[in-house]
Amino acid sequence: MEVVLVRHGETEWSRDLRHTGRTDVPLTDRGREEAERLRAGLAGRRFAHVFTSPLQRAAETCRLAGLGETAETTDALLEWDYGEYEGITTKQIRETRPGWFLWRDGCPGGETAGEVGARVDPLVEELAGQDGDAALFSHGHVLRVLTARWLALQPESGALFALGTATLSILGYEREVRVIRRWNAPVA
Repeated sequence: MEVVLVRHGETEWSRDLRHTGRTDVPLTDRGREEAERLRAGLAGRRFAHVFTSPLQRAAETCRLAGLGETAETTDALLEWDYGEYEGITTKQIRETRPGWFLWRDGCPGGETAGEVGARVDPLVEELAGQDGDAALFSHGHVLRVLTARWLALQPESGALFALGTATLSILGYEREVRVIRRWNAPVA
């Protein structure tokens, strides 16, 4: 059993390194092209379950990758709620809050890493107990937290897993141990 993680294609805000949580920004033309290329990376795979964030950048990536018709929407895959930091860059945040680190400090009016972890934990357990492969279409930071929780690490450990747009990552097992089988792989 494997869990294929798919980060959505490029948006203007992801391109500009702006914290893009709950703002429902669309894919750019490049992001749509990236999403269409994901189809080749997913070709030949059969998924017992396909889940997507309700936000359009993830749902459209799922559709363009060829799995939109079978996808279930789940709020567990919503991106981190950045609260007052929504739409601005880390550099801008650090102008008024030197040393700020998302994974340690969270966001005023938004979520902490622990809260994101608590949100994804039920989905992680559901995935671990299912038969057949699953595909998840979502966002960078929440997929990083989900990966940390898959590995039984603290949510803050998601900081260790860089994740680009329109990439494929695979979680699975080595015997009974949860592992990363592939990480942050672009589709050519």
